[in-house]
Amino acid sequence: MSDDTFYPAKSGPNVPLVIVCGCVIALLSFGPRSAMGFFFQPMTEAHDWSREIFALAIAIQNLIWGAAQPVAGMMADRYGTWKTMSLGAVLYAAGLLLMANAETPMALHLSGGVLIGLGIAFSSFSLVIAAFGRVVTPEQRSIAFGIGTASGSLGQFVFAPLGNSLIEGFGWQETLIVFSGLLMAIPLLAIALRGRPHAPASMGLGPDQSLTQAMAEAFGTRSFLLLTLGFFVCGFHVAFITVHLPPYIADLGLDPSWGAIAIALIGLCNIVGSLVSGYIGGRYSKSHFLSLIYFARAIVITVFILVPASPLTVLVFAAAMGFLWLSTVPPTSGLVAVMFGPRYMATLFGFVFFSHQIGSFLGVWLGGYLYDTTGSYDAIWWMGIALGLFAAVIHWPIKEQPVARLAGQPAQ
Repeated sequence: MSDDTFYPAKSGPNVPLVIVCGCVIALLSFGPRSAMGFFFQPMTEAHDWSREIFALAIAIQNLIWGAAQPVAGMMADRYGTWKTMSLGAVLYAAGLLLMANAETPMALHLSGGVLIGLGIAFSSFSLVIAAFGRVVTPEQRSIAFGIGTASGSLGQFVFAPLGNSLIEGFGWQETLIVFSGLLMAIPLLAIALRGRPHAPASMGLGPDQSLTQAMAEAFGTRSFLLLTLGFFVCGFHVAFITVHLPPYIADLGLDPSWGAIAIALIGLCNIVGSLVSGYIGGRYSKSHFLSLIYFARAIVITVFILVPASPLTVLVFAAAMGFLWLSTVPPTSGLVAVMFGPRYMATLFGFVFFSHQIGSFLGVWLGGYLYDTTGSYDAIWWMGIALGLFAAVIHWPIKEQPVARLAGQPAQ
């Protein structure tokens, strides 16, 4: 079967197989990038680099990931998920291999930044979620998106202790090579996700659109713009914490192993958070739920930086943030599907995700820059609190309803 051809209407897709393979792909693609913080100290010490050099590489990675995500979505919508993800896996694996041998800041920025960023974009859970959206019913989408997001979190839970153990036992270069090899399972798994969306007219879902028309419709919709702006804050939070929490914990005088434990616990708790988010998003207002998530993040961060540091406070913070971590994804992607339908979901969510990654770039880079400038992470923590409150405000007025083109059509 060609990757350009969707599943035959007569037999339909094998939904359980799509879900299982998609979840494993999300685990594999999200795992290595969530463990980048553990390469922070060994790489900077081995090459005598400042924290800003490594932070800039990861910031570039996040920015490239975001910039390439709409392109990856367009490619998946046009040529199919299998081809897109296979390309992504090759780029991702190549980036990890070259990062293991990077001897200069430029080499690090090109490998760990540009190549890995492209690889993640073309193999990420965003494409998995879009694939889920076209094979499950509208009523099942929210929980399916939650399952896909939870699988990415499981990757964080698995790869955080795995990466830390491999680095301690074999070295950081060997660990990057092992991660590179694991990613080559993605092209095989992605065969189950092959295909691209049907045109809406062929599915009875309203008039068909060109990609250009779909983008113009989305960017002319106020709720889509608010959703895109709000997702910037999510990226700022999660990228800063993923990369800078391990060294921050060490700076507090705690054993560095608590950094690995914290990142793993965030991933574990986000499995629950993503599933719960998918359930809640399918039954209550997605926009109001997002406001509550961002407000809760601001509260959790405030308490964490004000109370005395201890292993207990690290665990409580990791568990609370983990529950709120990627719980934003199911309602955010769900709102895109509700507003515009599944036809160009990979592309439109790609633009929303680009905003997320701009936030990621600033969170990671500013974390390193402000630390090198001031010797402290305090300013970036307070910035994250302010942004959390901002996101809570702008998500509340988002309208959870189809655009006028789909008005009167079956629920999306």
